[in-house]
Amino acid sequence: MVFLAFAVVFLLPLALHGVWWLGKDHPASWRAADWSSAGLLPPPSEVRRALIFVLAAPAGRWKGVFSVHSWIVVKEKDAPRYTRYDVAGWGKPVKIDNWAPDGRWFGSTPQLIAAVEGEVAERLIPKIKSAVADYPYNQAGDYRVWPGPNSNTFIAHVLARVPEAGIALPPNAIGKDFRKAGIYLGSSPTRTGIQVSLYGLFGLTLAWIEGLEINVFGLVAGVDFRQVAIKLPGWGLVRLLPWLSSSADAAKVLEGLPVTQTESG
Repeated sequence: MVFLAFAVVFLLPLALHGVWWLGKDHPASWRAADWSSAGLLPPPSEVRRALIFVLAAPAGRWKGVFSVHSWIVVKEKDAPRYTRYDVAGWGKPVKIDNWAPDGRWFGSTPQLIAAVEGEVAERLIPKIKSAVADYPYNQAGDYRVWPGPNSNTFIAHVLARVPEAGIALPPNAIGKDFRKAGIYLGSSPTRTGIQVSLYGLFGLTLAWIEGLEINVFGLVAGVDFRQVAIKLPGWGLVRLLPWLSSSADAAKVLEGLPVTQTESG
């Protein structure tokens, strides 16, 4: 019964997502991929107030079957430009402004996960910069695709330092629960519930922001009560009522702001 439950809840959704993902067209190489701006964010020079955005897009090649790649973008009040922070697997992992703030990742258009603006963003940006500076896995060779530390481990580290933002990464951000220390029992990253974890490979989270998450080998299944959604390996957050999602809330931040035009207008 345990194996059957694992197969239905974890393996079947992942297999279906794998078939769907591998049936899509993908760039032949890193250099052949489109890394240009997707036109999601407003021109920074036209917005005075501080802004924070968390974005994610499917990881490149076969990794997209399992996970997304996430990053964070900030703009201080009156700043003329955005600053993008994410992690990649070569050299020193933490990268600053290596790609456009809302750039496509390996050809895939990113999704806006969360947005914070105004005075709240002003208060959080210094904490975000401090978290970036003291990320503990920023030496050459520290990066590991699975179970971490990877790009999602980095963003999870940053977001855990600003729990008042109330931002949780998608369930298919593999590596977000990685913990080098081994067994962890304490508050969830948003501090709205509890989490138990073993190296990020196995775990259970029950919290208002994160919802219910069951982690097996880094794959996450569960329920998001707040957004009325289910969490499936590979697919991530499947929203049953999209207008209640955090992405919908994030999109509202962009309403009324100047929007960068995409090639299609």
